Amino acid sequence: MRNFYFDAEDNGRKSFELPGAKPHYNPDRPGQVEHIFLDLVLDIPNKSFQGTCTITLKPIHPGIQRLTLDAVDLNIESVLVGEVAQPFDYDGNQLNVSLLKPLGEESIQLAIAYNVEQPQRGLYFVGPDEHYPHKPVQVWTQGEDEDSRFWFPCFDYPGQLSTSEIRVQVPKDFIAISNGELISSKKSGKTYKIYHWHQKQIHPTYLITLAVGKFAAIEDKWKKIPVLYYVEQGREEEAKLSMGKTPQMMAFLSEKYGYLYPYPKYAQVCVDDFIFGGMENTSTTLLTDRCLLDKRAALDNARTESLVVHELAHQWFGDLVVIKHWSHAWIKEGAASYSEVQWTEQAYGKDDGAYYLLNEARNYLSEDRSRYRRPIVTNIYREAIELYDRHLYEKGACVYHMIRGILGDDLFDKAIHTFIQDNAHKTVETIDLLRAIEKATGRNLAFLFDRYVFRGGHPEFKVSYSWDSENNIAAITVKQAQVKSEKSASESELFDLKIPIAFGYVETKKKKTKKAKNELNSTLKTFWLRLDRAEQSFYFPLENKPNFISFDVGNYFLKTVRLNYPASELKAQLQHDPDPISRIYAAINLSKKGGLETIEALLESLKNDPFWGVRVEVAKQLAKLKLNPALQALMAGLKDKDARVRRATVEGLSKFKTPESYKAVKKIVEKGDASYYVEAAAIRTLGGMVTGKLKEKQTEVLKFYQQVLKERAGWNEVVRSGAIGGLSKMKTSPAAVDIIVEYTKPSIPQALRLAAIRALGAVSTGQTPDKVEFILEQLEALAGESFFLTQVAVSTALGQMQTAEAINILSSLAEQTPDGRVRRLAEEAREKVQKNMGSDKAVKQLRDELEHLKQENQDLKSRITKLESKV
Repeated sequence: MRNFYFDAEDNGRKSFELPGAKPHYNPDRPGQVEHIFLDLVLDIPNKSFQGTCTITLKPIHPGIQRLTLDAVDLNIESVLVGEVAQPFDYDGNQLNVSLLKPLGEESIQLAIAYNVEQPQRGLYFVGPDEHYPHKPVQVWTQGEDEDSRFWFPCFDYPGQLSTSEIRVQVPKDFIAISNGELISSKKSGKTYKIYHWHQKQIHPTYLITLAVGKFAAIEDKWKKIPVLYYVEQGREEEAKLSMGKTPQMMAFLSEKYGYLYPYPKYAQVCVDDFIFGGMENTSTTLLTDRCLLDKRAALDNARTESLVVHELAHQWFGDLVVIKHWSHAWIKEGAASYSEVQWTEQAYGKDDGAYYLLNEARNYLSEDRSRYRRPIVTNIYREAIELYDRHLYEKGACVYHMIRGILGDDLFDKAIHTFIQDNAHKTVETIDLLRAIEKATGRNLAFLFDRYVFRGGHPEFKVSYSWDSENNIAAITVKQAQVKSEKSASESELFDLKIPIAFGYVETKKKKTKKAKNELNSTLKTFWLRLDRAEQSFYFPLENKPNFISFDVGNYFLKTVRLNYPASELKAQLQHDPDPISRIYAAINLSKKGGLETIEALLESLKNDPFWGVRVEVAKQLAKLKLNPALQALMAGLKDKDARVRRATVEGLSKFKTPESYKAVKKIVEKGDASYYVEAAAIRTLGGMVTGKLKEKQTEVLKFYQQVLKERAGWNEVVRSGAIGGLSKMKTSPAAVDIIVEYTKPSIPQALRLAAIRALGAVSTGQTPDKVEFILEQLEALAGESFFLTQVAVSTALGQMQTAEAINILSSLAEQTPDGRVRRLAEEAREKVQKNMGSDKAVKQLRDELEHLKQENQDLKSRITKLESKV
C-alpha cells in the first residue's frame, strides 16, 4: 500500500515533513550479501581501529561492473576481489568500486581494508577524562538506523540479510561480546586477546554489534539457551534485580509468538553513555547502564522491566522477521511496545496491562496534539531516524491492541503465529502482516490499517446519553468531533468502526452473616454500534433504567472520548464499572462537573478503588478542582500503600498553594519516602508552591535545595534532579538560576547535569533581561558540546525560552550538528520559541533571518565573482 499523501488535508497541526524531506526507497540491489566478516584490531587509548571488512556477494545477474557501498568517514586503504586489487573512488560517504572484471554468476569476496580514527557515530569509545575520571573504559556500537556505515563499509539498509562474523583484538583484560556464538577466545602475545564470534542466522546490517569492556558476566539460562547479563564489575546484584526476569520473558514470548526463541544465546550488555534506552542487536542487546536498579529503585520502577521485554521482543519482531524498509518500522517497534503491555498484563494482571496501554495511547495523543500528525507508514522524511517517534512506538502498539480487540485473543495469537512462521528470516512490509491476518483468520482488516496506519489521526468521540422513562428507552448520540462539519464530512475525516456499548446494572448480593457487608456486582448488557457518520443517534428499549453506560467496552479502540452523561451515571460508573479504564473516563468527565458531590465521589474512589491506576487518576482530577474540600480529599492519597498513588497525590498538591498543602509536602520532603520518585516529586513540588502567599518561604526552600544537592546523591540522580526541577519552577528567583548553573558543569554526574541544562530553559521565563542573557550565554557554550544527549538537553532548554537570541543559537545548532535527531529537535524548538515570542516578534525575527541570509548570499556571490575573475 503506497498512499503517502492520505494525510495531506489541513488538520491544524504542523507538518511532519520538514524542508528537505523527500521520498526514500531502497537502492537497487546488485547482489545478495551472503556473509559479512569483520576482522578488527582496536586501539582503545587512541580511540581508533583498523581492519578488513570482507563481504561475500552473490550477483543478481552477470555483467555487473560497478559496486557502490555506504562508508562514511572511513580511511579506505585497498579493495580486493579475491587477491586482485580493484580501482575505487571514495568521497567520504560512498565507496565506488570499478571492477576490473564484470561479475559472473558465482559469489565473490570483496575485501576492504580500512582504518578509522576517532569515529563520531556507529562505534563509540567511552573512557575517563579530566571531568569524569571514574568513567569505565568501553567500546560499543549502535547501527540503527543507518550508522553501521560509520564503522564498516556495507550496503546499509535493512533489505539485505546475511550471516556475519566478527574477529576482534582487544587488551587481554577486556571482554568482547558480539552476535551469535563465541567460536574462540585466545591470547595474542602477552597483552592482547582475540575474540571470534559467528552469527549463523541471517540478519540485517544495522543489527551487527560489538561491545568491549571490563564486564562482569552473570550467567543464567532458559531451557538450554544461555542467558547472559554483562555489567560493570561491582554491579552484579543490580544486574540480577534489573534483568533477572529475562528467562520468564523468553518463555512467555516464545509461547505468545508461537516460535521458540531463535538464537543460540541471549546476551544483554549494559554500557555507559548509551544514546538510547536499548538496542536489539541480534542475540546481543545493548542497554543503557541507567536501567540498572538498586533495591530501593526496584520497589516501584517498571521502566527497566519494560525496556528488557521490549528489546527481547525485537528478537522476533525486527531480528527474525525484518522490515524491508524503514517506513514499515512500526511493525517491529509497535509489536515490541505492545509486548510491554502484554508482559505487564501477564505479570501483574489485566488491569495493569489496560492502564499501561492507556498511557501508551496518551503519549501518542500528546504528540499528535502538540507536535504533528502523520501516517504511521510514510517514506517521506529527511532521515529515517525521524520516524522513530510516538506514532511509531505507542500508536503502533495501539494498532496491535485494536487488531486483538477485533479478532479476539485466540485469533489474534493465531495471526501473530502465522505472520512470524511465514516470514522468519525474511523481510516484510505492512501488507505482509495484513496477509497473515487474513490467512490465519479469514478477516480482512484493510479498513483498520487504511484509517489508522496509512493515514494520520484517530476518532474524537463525544457521547451523549438520555433516558426516556415513559417508554424505557435509552438514547445514545455519538459525534465524531474530528469532523469539521457534517455537511462537508469527507471519507478522509470519518472513521468507520464497530464499537461495543454496554448498559450496566448494579446488583446487591446480600451476605449471610449480619456483620458482613453486602457486595455490589455489576452486569453489562452489550450492543454493537456501527459508527460511520459525523453524528448518529441510537435507541435501545430496555426493561429497566441502567445505572451506568460503558462506551467501547474493553477500551480496544484508539480514540479520545468525551462523555456527556448525567452526574449520577458517571458516579455509578466510577464506582461499579468492572473495567478500570472506563472508571478512569468516568472520573475525568465527572470532575468537569465540579461541586461537592463530585468531590465526595472522587474521595470515595481515592480511598476504596481496588486498582492503583484509578486512584492515581482520581488524585489528578481532585487536583484540578482547586477547591478547599478537594484539597482535604486529596490529602487521603498521601496514606496510600502504593507509591505511584502517593506520587500523584504529591504532584496534585502543587496545585494548592496554601500553608496546609505546603506543610504536607514539606513533611514528606523532610521525612523521605520509600520511593525515590515520591521523594523527588515532593522536593520538586516545593519550588512551584512558594509564590503568592507563600513567597516568604522562597529563602527557606532555596536553602533546602542547596542541602539536597549536596547531600542526597543516589540512584540515577532522581532525588537531586527533583531539586533541580523545583528550582526551575522558581522563575523570578535569580538565586535559583545561579544554583542551577553550578550543576551544568562538566564534572556533575551526567543525569543531574542534563536535568540542570533542561531546567535553565524553564527557569528563564520570569527572569530579568540580564539574567536571561546570562542563561543564553551558558546554553550557547553548552550547545558546542558534541555529546548527543547534551545537544538534546540544550535544544529542550532553548525551546522553552521567549527571546530571539534563543532562535539564533538553535539555528546554529541545527546547521552544525551531524545528528539528524538533534537537527529536527533544534528546528522544532526554534518554532516553539517563535510561538512563545508572539506572532509579531516571530515575524520580525523571520524577516531579520531572511535579511541575514540575503546578505550572506550576496557576500558569497561577490566572492565567487572575484574568484572567477582570477581564473
